[in-house]
Amino acid sequence: MTSADLPTLVILAGGLGTRFGGGKQVAELPKIGKTIMELSIEDAFNAGVRHVVLVINDQVRAIIEEVILPRLPNGLRVDLVEQSVQMIPQRFKNLAEKRVKPWGTGHALLCAKPYVDNNAIVITADDYYGASTYTQLVSHFCNADQSTSEMAIVAYPLSQTMSDRGGVNRGICDVSESYLTQVHEYLNIRQLGDEYLGVFNNRDTLIPVGSLVSMTCWGITQTLFKKLEVQFEHFLESHDSDVKKEYYLPDCIQHMINSDQTAVRVYTAKDRWFGVTYKEELDSVAGKIYELRHG
Repeated sequence: MTSADLPTLVILAGGLGTRFGGGKQVAELPKIGKTIMELSIEDAFNAGVRHVVLVINDQVRAIIEEVILPRLPNGLRVDLVEQSVQMIPQRFKNLAEKRVKPWGTGHALLCAKPYVDNNAIVITADDYYGASTYTQLVSHFCNADQSTSEMAIVAYPLSQTMSDRGGVNRGICDVSESYLTQVHEYLNIRQLGDEYLGVFNNRDTLIPVGSLVSMTCWGITQTLFKKLEVQFEHFLESHDSDVKKEYYLPDCIQHMINSDQTAVRVYTAKDRWFGVTYKEELDSVAGKIYELRHG
């Protein structure tokens, strides 16, 4: 296995963290003294990854450069790219003048495109995925028996992604013979005894026990980058008067699946997922991650 075979890790860290109160991607975990993003980078490094692209906003650049980068493993190449509303095709520049928030996860990944010349693992900065996730995705791209044209997702059992604070929104995966066919967005999922109930198409709907959910942990190919460019222009043309709508990465992947332009192999996560939405969750999540890594 050469370094060229190893995927790049792309971390989407450009969000503004409105519900958290800003900058949650650089919030240190109590007792651990590192950010979730740093733990993810360490796990990916241990799995073989040697190149990381951080898609950030200008508000966190200074702390990343001064505090986080010096703490990362030696031998790791890191590129920082700021996701800006100005980073759109020239003919749509008038839309950027009225835009405040970034254009969404699809646009964030597009911002990383100039820095990625191979396959990539794509995650979000404030989600903890567990060490084995990176081993699974590195193996996906480096397995001689695996088609390198296939993309991948590490999906998590719904039961391992629930919150103590109430209902959650999750993308429920439809899987056929180990391949992703569809992701359905369910809102306000809550547990009722041994079952789960969520709002789908404006109705409370039972969710099958054992369902897998997408937590934005993808293994992608260069084909996706090309499709993202084309689809983003179509998105801007369709919503030229709507400067609040976002361009989502899963929408582009779904379009590729539906049109047989890619296959997405599904791997079931071996580790538990942890995420932080509100600042009040930081202590609890930090304690669980610490126990997982040092227990």
